[in-house]
Amino acid sequence: MNGLALDPAGRRWLRRASLAAIVAALAGVLLLAVSGWFLTAAALAGAAGPAAALGFNYLIPSAAIRGLAILRTASRYGERLFSHQAALGAMATLRAGLFARLAAQDGRTGPDLAGGDASARLIGDIDALEDLIVRKPMRPASWAAAGTGVLLAGFAGWASALALLLLLAALPLLLDRVARRLTREPAREAADALGALRTRYVEYASARAEIAAYGLAGRVTADLSRFTADLDAARTRLHRGEGAVAALLAGYSALAAALVLLLADAPAPRVALALLAATGAIEAMAGLARTAFRQAGVAEGLRRLDALLALSRPASAPAPTRAMPLRLGRLHLEPGARVAVTGRSGSGKTLLLETLAGLQAIAVHAAVDGHAPADLSGTTLRAQFALSPQSATLVAGTIADNLRLARPGVDTTSIWAVLRIVVLEDCIKEMPAGLETRLGEAGGTLSGGERKRLSLARALLAGRPWLLLDEPSEGLDSTTESELVARLDAWLAETGTGLVLVSHRPAPLRLARHMAAIDDITTSV
Repeated sequence: MNGLALDPAGRRWLRRASLAAIVAALAGVLLLAVSGWFLTAAALAGAAGPAAALGFNYLIPSAAIRGLAILRTASRYGERLFSHQAALGAMATLRAGLFARLAAQDGRTGPDLAGGDASARLIGDIDALEDLIVRKPMRPASWAAAGTGVLLAGFAGWASALALLLLLAALPLLLDRVARRLTREPAREAADALGALRTRYVEYASARAEIAAYGLAGRVTADLSRFTADLDAARTRLHRGEGAVAALLAGYSALAAALVLLLADAPAPRVALALLAATGAIEAMAGLARTAFRQAGVAEGLRRLDALLALSRPASAPAPTRAMPLRLGRLHLEPGARVAVTGRSGSGKTLLLETLAGLQAIAVHAAVDGHAPADLSGTTLRAQFALSPQSATLVAGTIADNLRLARPGVDTTSIWAVLRIVVLEDCIKEMPAGLETRLGEAGGTLSGGERKRLSLARALLAGRPWLLLDEPSEGLDSTTESELVARLDAWLAETGTGLVLVSHRPAPLRLARHMAAIDDITTSV
């Protein structure tokens, strides 16, 4: 999966994390081994009498134990710090890249992902991959600790060391099989259930006003409970699998200690050293166990992200091109022309505008530079048309953030100029933070008319040859509407921008010089 490739800085952080993990694992095994030898030897010396106790050197082993404990703690901290640094950098790059690919897709041919499912992939599935990177240093550390444990088990005799070696060699295969059997299906079900829950939640969140107004909260909660129950059931099976793996490791550790003790042929202090070293080696292999347990979730995350990674890379912003002529039905329009599309509600006027903008793929009796919209790429259509839709969509951010979506890096002078055209300049200047006023979800406290005009300002900033306006004065009082139409008329004349307008109100229709009936345009060619 190319999306997981780390940059040079990320690889350096990961190498540091691996080195720190190895040091921590070795220090942990040695700490247990030295502690076992020291406690047993000190006990035997004390039992042998005062002379033996006085002659026993406890200073050096005590210093070694303290030093190993400090080294293990510091190394574990370093491993966590370095591995998370590598993971967070990689995930930031991957998440931004995947979002850019998804956002740049042609809406007519791109993947049909609901908002909740897309967020599940960009958040939950990528978090699983982050966990994979964080745990990656544990693999070499586990093997290093296992090898050290085998060497230390040799202090109890070659038979003990051989038994521990065989047990450790079989453990990874056993862990992998057990983890796959217990986690593969629950991981898939959990990922699908989370995507379904987020999708349904996003749908309900967009209709929260209606839900509150009609007292549907109980019904919505009951419906969401079905999805949370599926998610909880899948996660419960995953946690049970994790418990089974933990129990397997505990039993495996007891078996290793029993075999080392049974086959030992050395003095008691060396046997104690070997016993705790064997236990430490099995404990170090728990890193492999956790990786194996998470592998099913990671594999499922990879499967779901592959659909996004297969998308084409985002192209640069549509380059300025020549203004193309437009044909709507029998009406031929040169660049700079203005036309109003008329027809009854529900007859397809909004769909026509979305088709010209590259958002829909319906059959229309229309052409852009002699080509049907469906035959042109989304990039080509976006370079020609700037759409201000009937339902204005704003992002959570500042007013300036929302406007710069149309033209990243645009200066504030240009922003204030378009706000003046859409009759929003004074309103925003009165806000304490001005252009830096933060908007919540769906425009926050802005009225419907203000959100509409902010969307219109964004379309003006895009600077496309054609402007597509869908009910631009909806929600405005007559005075503001008249002022908006007058200023927009002057801007169209000054810039030479073409206009395709849909409006049921008479005032905006004064902007148009031509009329086109929607029935003539939506009739099949």
